[in-house]
Amino acid sequence: MILLLLALTCLAGAGFLVSEVATGPARQRRASMARAASYSRPVVRDGEARSFRERVVQPLSAKLAGGVLRFTPKTTTEAVAMKLLSSGVSISTNAFLALKGGGAVGGLVLGASVGAGTAGGAGALLGGTMLGAVGWIAPEYVVTIRGRRRRDQIRSALPDALDLLAVSVEAGLGFDAAITKITDHMNGPLSDEFALTLGEMRVGESRADALRKLEQRVAAPELSSFVRAIIQADQLGISLGRILRVQAADSRNKRQSTAEERAMKAPIKMLFPTVLFIFPAMFIVVLGPAIINILKLFNG
Repeated sequence: MILLLLALTCLAGAGFLVSEVATGPARQRRASMARAASYSRPVVRDGEARSFRERVVQPLSAKLAGGVLRFTPKTTTEAVAMKLLSSGVSISTNAFLALKGGGAVGGLVLGASVGAGTAGGAGALLGGTMLGAVGWIAPEYVVTIRGRRRRDQIRSALPDALDLLAVSVEAGLGFDAAITKITDHMNGPLSDEFALTLGEMRVGESRADALRKLEQRVAAPELSSFVRAIIQADQLGISLGRILRVQAADSRNKRQSTAEERAMKAPIKMLFPTVLFIFPAMFIVVLGPAIINILKLFNG
């Protein structure tokens, strides 16, 4: 009964953390609107008027995030924030670190409890270590997978975006206006990244700095080549239309070579499930009756 109650408590805590992470952006928008509406009048809030999230969840998240940073000294909030931004995950750095720490602690407690109830001290040690490691690694793994998928989507959409940029620039538009055409007529992660870059340029950053930040967020070779070419064209006064045409053709060739490489790897990847799952079934169907007849002959 104690183990069941502990498991239910851990499950409820995990559900609460997941709901907090999922509803975080909506709560931030509502809080921003409330702050904007209350700018003209003073607001006095005492300790008792604060919500449960402000009194309990936020301090607990800050402590968990601080514990994770102390446990891994090489981890910095800037690196984590950049990784979250490049993966497209709408979660704060403290919330992500708290999720890692909470997952590790919850997995450790749950694994130790279940292991102690089934196999004693050795089971508690093994179960706590395994589930704690899973709780620690799972958030990082999800963010890494999402970042890789998002980077592949950006690399796939880059040739079309460069073609649109080249056409817009050759038609007489400036580079900023050409990026606006991409954000208006394309959807997906690449359009979002260009929209963020355009916003940075509009608030006063230079084009080179905004493009370098774009290169750091995405970390794709094709986009890095595009950024370097645009910066060099600005510095040397080269025509952007010709540069964009060359970059679009090069990016399209790389996309085709990547697709061919994946197609060549597909038969090798299919070999292992074929050997493990299909061949045994075929052997049973084909050789099963013959083996049964042979056994009958020997037994008869």
